[in-house]
Amino acid sequence: MPEPRVEADSVSRTLALVGDRWTLLILREAFFGVRRFGRLRRNLGIAPNVLSSRLTQLVDTGLLSRVQYRSEPDFYEYRLTEAGRELFPIIVTLMCWGDRHMAGPGGPPLVLRHNDCGRPADAQLTCGHCGGVLTARNVTPEPSPANRERQVER
Repeated sequence: MPEPRVEADSVSRTLALVGDRWTLLILREAFFGVRRFGRLRRNLGIAPNVLSSRLTQLVDTGLLSRVQYRSEPDFYEYRLTEAGRELFPIIVTLMCWGDRHMAGPGGPPLVLRHNDCGRPADAQLTCGHCGGVLTARNVTPEPSPANRERQVER
């Protein structure tokens, strides 16, 4: 029988951080330029306490920063950090999948236009070394060097 995993894998850890619906929708809004509490609440139709909780979590985990833009009274906006901006491909990939498999008869509700070529963006995952498209059939999972060292120690 295989030994139980002591540490969660990266997918599990990431889902623990961003895997709930509201968190992903807040991040989507942030990518589209929405930074303020009131506009997030209005766009998402989210309860204020839920939004406040998710924003606090996103700030505490370093995906958003809370920046004051007005004082007396104090008002803040939420900006993506570098770590938060790195989630862009995930949000776009989810959106593209939904557009292909879940859009209604009228098509997707939103199209992302690639500014460089002017055409609708068609996201794909590519290898950073050779530029080839990555699929579930052309990658092989293997233990990382750190994981191999841990297995030897056991």
